[in-house]
Amino acid sequence: MTDNNSTGPLTGLRILDIATIIAAPFAGTLLADMGADVVKLELPGIGDGMRGFPPFKDGKSLWWKAANRGKQFGTLDLRKKEGAELLLKMLPEFDVLIENFKPGTLDRWGLDIETLWKANPKLVVLRTTAFGQTGPYIGKPGFARIFEAMGGLTHITGDADRPPVHTGYPISDAFGGVFGAMSILAAVHKVRSDENAKGEEIDLSLTEATFRLLDFLAIEYDQLGVVRERSGNKNQYSAPSDVYLTSDKKYVSLAGSTNTTFRGNATAVGRPDLPDDPRFTTNNLRVENAAELDKIFGNFIATHTLDEVVEAFDKAKGTIAPIYSVEQIFNDPQYQAREAITSVPDDDFGSVRLQNVVPKFVQNPGKVKWTAKDLGADNDAVFEKLLGLSKEEIDNYRERGII
Repeated sequence: MTDNNSTGPLTGLRILDIATIIAAPFAGTLLADMGADVVKLELPGIGDGMRGFPPFKDGKSLWWKAANRGKQFGTLDLRKKEGAELLLKMLPEFDVLIENFKPGTLDRWGLDIETLWKANPKLVVLRTTAFGQTGPYIGKPGFARIFEAMGGLTHITGDADRPPVHTGYPISDAFGGVFGAMSILAAVHKVRSDENAKGEEIDLSLTEATFRLLDFLAIEYDQLGVVRERSGNKNQYSAPSDVYLTSDKKYVSLAGSTNTTFRGNATAVGRPDLPDDPRFTTNNLRVENAAELDKIFGNFIATHTLDEVVEAFDKAKGTIAPIYSVEQIFNDPQYQAREAITSVPDDDFGSVRLQNVVPKFVQNPGKVKWTAKDLGADNDAVFEKLLGLSKEEIDNYRERGII
């Protein structure tokens, strides 16, 4: 089974997505962007709960359209014996199965790992859960806020004298999907490069994925006994580094930890002498004396407009950036020049604009083929192609609620 519209380095990789909500399906979406053929199966008449996520236009979830773009859509009730049997018949046509049910759920439906591998000995199965397939929390439900809270991210996010905060987007779901996509490619490489390799079972804990991204927190605590706390927008490992308000009430974010970048930043605010000040000659010293630097840089930015600040830092090769809204992203010439936002065919609205494929492949680029479709939109094509079912057989399964 190959999608004739596929283009990109993963053309020919076949993925069956039976997962729901964000993280696990996002792994499939990332691979679809790169050319993989992804079929998403949902519960008949109900579908993925993400179909009910705002924002909406004309009763259609716009988030859904973006999050599951580039897939084909079928329905199948795996809870019913005949539905599970149909899935097993499909598996020889796929390289990968993506699921995120609570541990043991597929086993209860007669779809344990050994049965899956009996249907396809080379199958790669991505199992995505809150806490993994083992441990005392195995049965606990999970959402991004749970992963972020228990993965250590929320504890270090926000102002020191205020409660911890979550980001305005379920970021743990997003990078959980990235970990999922990466792990699928690693497993597929092994299976395809070693003729003796059997399939792989990938146990992805989204809480552990969140913790993994907080790179130095573990070794800092292990070796120094330090529990890192919140510091607001101030950077705890470089200075000056904060969010500042310009004279025309626009926010900018300042970065830079190396001596070279500090020299450029200091020149931008009219203080080329700062890099030679004994208090600021190294990054460690600048962190120790961050309060004084914050006053110097904050005063300059507060008395200049956004355009003046950006121009001064650009001229001095400094490292500052305006804090963009999505509207500013759409209008930015860099985004436009790289076609980072692309128009995508949509069944309801004709065409919509979405983020383009990341990263760009020069020789064999990926492509966003279409937005996510209605429930069961490709049922006839999917079941005819995969299993050779006739229209009458498909209708019979549909009438009985299996498809």
